[in-house]
Amino acid sequence: MSKKKSKLEKTLVEKILDRDKVSYRQAEFATHKDSGGVAKMDTSILNENEHLVYKTLVCSGNKTGPLVGVVPVTEHLSMKKLAKNSGNKKCEMLPLKKLEKTTGYVHGANTPIGIYFNHHFPIYLDAGMKNEEEVGVSSGKVGRSVFIKPADLQKVTHATFCDLLE
Repeated sequence: MSKKKSKLEKTLVEKILDRDKVSYRQAEFATHKDSGGVAKMDTSILNENEHLVYKTLVCSGNKTGPLVGVVPVTEHLSMKKLAKNSGNKKCEMLPLKKLEKTTGYVHGANTPIGIYFNHHFPIYLDAGMKNEEEVGVSSGKVGRSVFIKPADLQKVTHATFCDLLE
């Protein structure tokens, strides 16, 4: 009986994972808006495990167009490393005003799983992820994440593991 109460309504990402028989666990984080009105997720409650939550950064490569880098929320994405790993000479963050139109997700809700499912953009996962038992990525809704094994995330997004950190 109490199982229904603890379960959150499933997002598209969770339905994709269910369809592909990939195990995951749902997580919800408090959010707040920053000075620019952009939603920010508070992962500080995880303390020393905050590095297990990954952010999905949508970029544009001069040769490939849209692509996605996935790095820990505690780190910074190296545009040079992303460019090199993706076969681009140069990569830059996609402007915020183009984000929702390009991915279908608002800032703070971008998810490598949903983006790959809907658009098949190339996904690049930071190689350090492979050392973790499970990592959290957005489940397509601000403040919502799924914790999943890195190998399962790689498989479902057809991603490339590589060094992406600044």
